[in-house]
Amino acid sequence: MSEMSTVTGVKSPSVSTPAPDAPVKHGGGWAWFASRFAVIGVWIALAVLFSVLRPDTFMTSGSLKVIFGSQNQSALVFLTAALLCTIIVGEFVDMSIASNFGLAAIMLTILNVNHGWNVWAAVLASLALSTVVGAVNGWLVVKVGVNTIVVTLGMGTFLLGIALWVSDLMPVSGLPTDFKDIALLPVAGLPISFFYGLALMLGLAYVLHFTPLGRTMRFVGESREVSRLAGVRVTRLRIGAFTTAGLIAGAGGVLSAAATGGFDPNVSQSYLLPIFAATFLGTAILQPGRFNPIGTLIAVFFLATGVLGLQLLGATSWVTSVFYGGVLVVAVTISTVLRSHSR
Repeated sequence: MSEMSTVTGVKSPSVSTPAPDAPVKHGGGWAWFASRFAVIGVWIALAVLFSVLRPDTFMTSGSLKVIFGSQNQSALVFLTAALLCTIIVGEFVDMSIASNFGLAAIMLTILNVNHGWNVWAAVLASLALSTVVGAVNGWLVVKVGVNTIVVTLGMGTFLLGIALWVSDLMPVSGLPTDFKDIALLPVAGLPISFFYGLALMLGLAYVLHFTPLGRTMRFVGESREVSRLAGVRVTRLRIGAFTTAGLIAGAGGVLSAAATGGFDPNVSQSYLLPIFAATFLGTAILQPGRFNPIGTLIAVFFLATGVLGLQLLGATSWVTSVFYGGVLVVAVTISTVLRSHSR
């Protein structure tokens, strides 16, 4: 799914750079502000509400660490960043990134624990594998022309099966204890993986907003045919987006395995709904109707706040699915309305 801003003004096929974004028409001051910051306001209101209802548990450093520093949130940041890579160039339905994440995590553990590989050699092998998976996805979608949903859904199921096979359907653990420092080393009260994710999203935002590559990616996402006529190497860019998404998903898997000392391959599928919920909710933050890294990052922590608060209020495990599913529906609806208003 590409973002719906209108791209115009290409004068001839010899143009080698994308046209600048069309100016955004702002409505009233309040409407402009609400369209960008309403979700942040709701986030603050939720935090206040949970603090009032559960001041002894929600208003603690432990809760803040769960929201910002838990390994689930760090993994989700990497996975949403991977999804954004393909979304920006118009391929929003990469259903394989969660399984690719899980395969990298379990292969790292299997190679080190069961086969005696040096842990860093196992890291490189796992990252190489996840990157190749992304490149294969890109080749099948872009070069062969297979439907993106079919390719990535099939690949995700295939990778999950491989992960379950190599692990014999069981969680595998036993990574070196000092290896966990790459994910859990405390920095300013939070694990270092939080800062990896922050740097990743800020870096992606910089690329998209301040570099020719980022502008070209958005241009391709708006219209592949116009981009080709403008001299953009669309095929290379789309395959590169899938390949980069695979690498980022693999890096998230490595950090997740390091943090827990191993991995359960069944866990990876639990990330699929939160990935899409956070990414689409991000389109209602800061840049209405547009997929953007900073909005997505805020959405990840918004969702974490809501789930934790509801659990502290006594909700059982079902609340996670209800909350993520409800937010996804609302987020897609908001994104659709904002895009229609921007036309």
